[in-house]
Amino acid sequence: MSHLPIDLLEPADFDDFLRYLNDHLSDNGRGDTAYFQPLPRDDSRFPADKADAFQAGMRTPLDAPGWRRVWVARAEDGRIAGHVDLRAHPERHATHRCLLGMGVDRAFRRLGLGGSLIEHAAHWARASARLDWIDLQVLSVNAPAIALYRRNGFEQTGEIPDLFRIDGQRLAYTSMSKRLDTVK
Repeated sequence: MSHLPIDLLEPADFDDFLRYLNDHLSDNGRGDTAYFQPLPRDDSRFPADKADAFQAGMRTPLDAPGWRRVWVARAEDGRIAGHVDLRAHPERHATHRCLLGMGVDRAFRRLGLGGSLIEHAAHWARASARLDWIDLQVLSVNAPAIALYRRNGFEQTGEIPDLFRIDGQRLAYTSMSKRLDTVK
């Protein structure tokens, strides 16, 4: 799967991305899929206010708070197979770090696409944004995602037990970080 092209998401393609994202979220906590977002199964949709903030971040310059960059991998038929996004850390003095979010469509999981997306984002973070760290949070029950992140150089930096109570479950949140070899 790593042969799929990975391109920066253009603002004009955001509606297509939002359809993909909502379909992706429909798997959250269903069947054999672990919870990957802190949302109840029956309310796993991308909220409109977050979609607006997501789009605004895509238009924000890298040297300004609130920036975000999104890349998508597309299958031969043009549909989105997966995505990765990096966004500014909300902390005022953490401009040398960013936060990672990602997802892979159910038809493309466990084929190596997740690693390709992470590698693409890490390369951009080092070479273009000159960042030193990538951080992320993942629900602790999402063992496949944690294994993917570990294989790609992320180390666990902490865990908050019982942070979320969703669908009658107590869910912990794992924090992970990856040190980048910054290009000077």
